[in-house]
Amino acid sequence: MPDPTSSNTDEELNTAKQVQLENVGALTREQLTPDAAANPEGHDVPGHDHTGHHHPAGKKMVDLAGKAADEHAGHDHGDGEHDHGPAGDNPYLWPGVSLVLLLSGLALDYFDVAWFTDYVRLGWYGVAFLLVGWKVIRSALQSIPSGNIFNEFLLMSIATLGAFAIGEYPEGVAVMLFYTVGELFQDAAVNRAKRSIRALLEIQATEVTVIRDGQTVVLDPKQVVVGDTIEVKPGEKVALDGTLTKGPASFNTAALTGESVPQTKQAGEVVLAGMVNLESLIQVAVTATYQDTKLAKILAMVQDAVGRKAKTQQFITRFAKVYTPIVVALAVLLVLVPYFVVDDYVFRTWLYRALVFLVISCPCALVISIPLGYFGGIGAASKNGILFKGSNFLDLMRELDTVVMDKTGTLTQGVFAVQQVQPAAGLDAPQLLRLVGALETKSTHPIAKAVVLHVGAAATGVPVENVEEISGHGMRGRVDGRDVLAGNTKLLTKFSVAYPPEVDQIVDSIVVAAVDGQYAGYLTVADAPKEDAVRTVQELRADGITKIVMLSGDKDSITQRVAKELGIDEAHGGLLPEDKARYVQQYKDGGRKLAFVGDGVNDAPVVALADVGIAMGGLGSDATIETADVVIQTDHPSKIATARRIARATHAVVWQNIWLAFIVKGIVLILGAGGLATMWEAVFADVGVALLAILNAVRIQRMDYATPGTGGTPPGAAPPVAALRPENESVIEKMPEELRQGPHPR
Repeated sequence: MPDPTSSNTDEELNTAKQVQLENVGALTREQLTPDAAANPEGHDVPGHDHTGHHHPAGKKMVDLAGKAADEHAGHDHGDGEHDHGPAGDNPYLWPGVSLVLLLSGLALDYFDVAWFTDYVRLGWYGVAFLLVGWKVIRSALQSIPSGNIFNEFLLMSIATLGAFAIGEYPEGVAVMLFYTVGELFQDAAVNRAKRSIRALLEIQATEVTVIRDGQTVVLDPKQVVVGDTIEVKPGEKVALDGTLTKGPASFNTAALTGESVPQTKQAGEVVLAGMVNLESLIQVAVTATYQDTKLAKILAMVQDAVGRKAKTQQFITRFAKVYTPIVVALAVLLVLVPYFVVDDYVFRTWLYRALVFLVISCPCALVISIPLGYFGGIGAASKNGILFKGSNFLDLMRELDTVVMDKTGTLTQGVFAVQQVQPAAGLDAPQLLRLVGALETKSTHPIAKAVVLHVGAAATGVPVENVEEISGHGMRGRVDGRDVLAGNTKLLTKFSVAYPPEVDQIVDSIVVAAVDGQYAGYLTVADAPKEDAVRTVQELRADGITKIVMLSGDKDSITQRVAKELGIDEAHGGLLPEDKARYVQQYKDGGRKLAFVGDGVNDAPVVALADVGIAMGGLGSDATIETADVVIQTDHPSKIATARRIARATHAVVWQNIWLAFIVKGIVLILGAGGLATMWEAVFADVGVALLAILNAVRIQRMDYATPGTGGTPPGAAPPVAALRPENESVIEKMPEELRQGPHPR
């Protein structure tokens, strides 16, 4: 496969939809709320020069308004928002009123109340019908000019109005009410899929200090031109790409690389928009306009990828295009044909049979059981700490053949820890740790903190004096009366301390030490894999995933080591977000159906680009979480395999409901056409089958989706958040085999 990090595809990727980035900037200031989340956190002491560590980016709320995938293909939801009718913002009000009217009307019918007859009864049920049925009738009428005549809206309208025509008012109301309730359940899932790029936009600085003619002036970043010099205070975001005019300086780079270990930049090195200045007042010579920064390109990719995510057309809509004209034609023939073949033909009798036929044929069981089946799958996933943002992603999750994952925070813990202690001859490990740990207590660098945490109490109370931080190298000081150096190999070279050549071959971040001018050993510090990372790869491969890839912003040497340790097929390191996007696009162009799993702000473009974007929700960036289609609430990658099991079970139950409705309705339709089925049979074929389908869909939430022998929660996992109600976890030991495989695909 060609290297997608080459620059020849950069223009294609970032301008696929001609995103106008000046408008992106305008949204930042004019349409977004001012309470942006805090800047990414992190500190650097210019005595270390290590890379490869990631802290979660600063949390930012995201709402991709107007970008939600409308799963109701052909349904009328207005301009990106669901039309809940006269109830306004409360979509449950009028269905609730309709239900009360229906139940009370049935009670009045049962007790044969004297005044509840004729026009009073018609008006009573008519109000209940219009409260829930007016949208369906309107949709049926609005679809006629476009040529989309034969759909479920037309069939339901004819069937329910037919029920009113033959005096079966409760049946007409019940059909519409059942459909509306199913739509509300489906809408609840669809609403979760609304997302916005607001938080990503808020990563961009809204103002910048520019030095012109020896004076500082605060401007909009769009007003800055190439060649200007900007000033960035400690804690501020760099607004534009440029070169550092005077160094060194330390930056948190999480917004771009996802690897937020502070990076030390020297004078003349490139500084990118979105980086956070951590230490001192700095100046940057601007080399790119506001529209051309790396961060602006990330935002463009997110907009582009979300816009290109295909919608999934519901089965019932495709089915209705064939089913509806056939049923309507049969109903018409059922009225007309007997006139020519039956001796005692009575028009009213055959009209009644045709209307009963239409009531029976109404696909209520389908239009409610299908979305409820998916809603059950979404609920089951929630109980397992997985959030699906729409039913279409359950289908897509089942169809995957490739899983692409970020490294830090996804497969690894995202926390530095000492992995190996190797003292030199003449010094034991406790002595080395005591001296290095005591010196590192004077540093706030993440690697230093990891060393101090590992050493523990042994590093406290040790006298440390004459501490000196040497930029880009490490630390020097006198510890317990001995001269100690701790940092990278450049530090030892600077002080002419010889060390074994094999130290240079170590791929992990390393702290090399010298005591009294002699090499004393080293400590390796790395981000350890999560406890279920190996199991995740094994389960995905056993579950039919044929290609597992790891893409990381960390050093390629570290990325390759982790990939080998976890048994991953293919890995690439040292990548920026656009590099990850190129790899994912190439896999998709090769016919792969893939999911991308990530956690940082930098992963948001790739998460949006993938067929299924999966975010690690416990520690991940809100930008990535809200851009994702699936969120793993507990941050355990093994939940990806769990999500696939839930998707297959949901698919199986939905198809069970479809066949149940087909078989029962087929039998009763034949009986109805022959006059052997009354409205009671029609009620069973319609509402009864719908109720059975609902009960079947509820089963999805009672199944146990844990891998046999592992239990429901990975080792060391925190239980799902309270809102997921873990106390409702099923005690079923094993999911039935037929639900694991499902019937034939849709």
